[in-house]
Amino acid sequence: MSMTGNQGRLWAIGEVVNRTPRTIGNGSRVSDYFGCNTFNQKVMSEKLPKDVYRSLQKTMHSGHKLDLGIAPIVAHAVKEWALEKGATHYCHWFQPNTGGTAEKHDTFLTIDSDGAPIERFSASQLVQSEPDASSFPSGGMRATFEARGYTAWDPSSPIFIMDGPNGKTLCIPSVFISYHGQALDKKTPLLRSVQYLSTQAVRVLRLFGKATDHVEATLGPEQEYFLIDEAFYSLRPDLVAAGRTLIGAKPPKGQELEDQYFGSIKARILAFMQEVEHELFKLGVPVKTRHNEVAPCQFESAPVFELVSVATDHNQLTMEMLRRVAKRHNLAFLVHEKPFAGINGSGKHNNWSMATSEGENLLEPGSTPSENLQFLVILMATLKGVYKYSGLLRAAIALSGNDHRLGANEAPPAIISVFLGEALTKVLDAIESGNLQGANTEKQVINLKISKLPEVAKDNTDRNRTSPFAFTGNKFEFRAVASSSSPATPMATLNAAVGESLGEIADAIEARMKKGAAFDKVVMDVVREWIKETKAIRFEGNNYSDEWVVEAAKRGLPNLRKTPEALAQLKTGAAKKLFKKSGVHTNEELEARYRAEQGFDIRAGGPDSKYYGSDLRPQQCLEFVRSGCRKGRNR
Repeated sequence: MSMTGNQGRLWAIGEVVNRTPRTIGNGSRVSDYFGCNTFNQKVMSEKLPKDVYRSLQKTMHSGHKLDLGIAPIVAHAVKEWALEKGATHYCHWFQPNTGGTAEKHDTFLTIDSDGAPIERFSASQLVQSEPDASSFPSGGMRATFEARGYTAWDPSSPIFIMDGPNGKTLCIPSVFISYHGQALDKKTPLLRSVQYLSTQAVRVLRLFGKATDHVEATLGPEQEYFLIDEAFYSLRPDLVAAGRTLIGAKPPKGQELEDQYFGSIKARILAFMQEVEHELFKLGVPVKTRHNEVAPCQFESAPVFELVSVATDHNQLTMEMLRRVAKRHNLAFLVHEKPFAGINGSGKHNNWSMATSEGENLLEPGSTPSENLQFLVILMATLKGVYKYSGLLRAAIALSGNDHRLGANEAPPAIISVFLGEALTKVLDAIESGNLQGANTEKQVINLKISKLPEVAKDNTDRNRTSPFAFTGNKFEFRAVASSSSPATPMATLNAAVGESLGEIADAIEARMKKGAAFDKVVMDVVREWIKETKAIRFEGNNYSDEWVVEAAKRGLPNLRKTPEALAQLKTGAAKKLFKKSGVHTNEELEARYRAEQGFDIRAGGPDSKYYGSDLRPQQCLEFVRSGCRKGRNR
């Protein structure tokens, strides 16, 4: 039965007012069931022989190559655990270049030679699978007739069980590569970047006398999203088809009073959040925070920090669970970056840092002279990486939805800059000038006790919500990442950029020490030079102002406002050199990523086969979007 606009509105209102909060009757302590659906450390220690457990731990936490000799034992233990939990199927769970996740389920059931049913799961089934690769975006690396691709188990991320409506599935986090070994996913480049970052960071730490085994990038991605009742959602074809409103008038009340932010959470929304958290806790996702965001119907979920590869997997699970549970509550989950005009859009604030295998946060100002010299070196390497590759970092967050969001309503602009806060800015300015007297701060300072170093403030900085890349005490917050995107690509790019700078600063220190100079003096001289070199990337003011656009241009910072011009950064010589040097992408993979990212950005608004995998120019993109074509993509 068709309805007019008013009839549909009245029907939707009638549906909404009769909704009641869905309850699940959960009264357990989180600690009692956290990670119950994961093959975690506790389960491994119980199910595996000690030598096998130790070997697997080395692979998971120290980057040691997987010993294939233990695979049959691990596979048997995983199968028995999964069957005890009620799983009937297994899959390799991976992250193709769609930006989402993919899985192909196989049953444990086999028929033996006597015709009897039996559950089996071999080492080869654990370690490797062969899904069809031709229908995933490859940017031209795979032809349609070349269907073979491989998924391979990633031991660094926990195996988990996903509950379904009528059964459970064992999910094995995996990477996805082509028959010839090229990366066809977002996870493989991320893992490569972590290895490169670790190698270069360990070099720096060795200069400070630390024999750490490895360094990990850590991540805490804050996930913003919108929820609206599915009755209202179903009345909006633009929301259903595009994920955002394309027509319509502004509501009588938007976010003018900003009374939604941190306000009392309504009963239906709270019930939804509690069920999402219950499901995520079972999967070992350490969700920490929930609250109302600034815009009406906008909310946020944030986890505890984890290793960047695990945090990326968990963010994908978080988005999936938000979507699944929303349906149970008659809600529509909107993760588009700008679903409604005139109010805040949604981002995914990536809180990034580095930590040693002993748990030391490398972006935490220390309490000894040596620790703070080290902190300054790590800080300057980060600034150098962001400064040198600001265009690539913009490309890493490029998405048509993000183009709508960036530059207003608390979203940072497309110009990548770094905010350090007043305290650290004073420190760097004092080191640069050689005048250390004005660097003291009034509260919570750590005296370096070296005449050539000022006092460094700890957690003595305000936040700048207009900054794309802000220091927040012991980490950097990459605020410009799109809400619908995987953290994998921006974090892989950041890891590679900072990794190169860490290598360069280690080279500079080592070269001068060979000439017999004192270590402390060498470090301070190099830090002073890098402060001057990277000064252009630092900005403490209002990133929204017209004056900043003019100033940024004078400083030579790129202002890549639209996705096509941002993605063009992937074709530069600097990008090819960085990714080849770091091992994150081969030149072929980088070219393929450029093509795939362009193709997918267009397909998100309506796919057209003639544009798939082609070098689209901005004008072609505009013509395509205007055409509104929906012909299906070329396979």
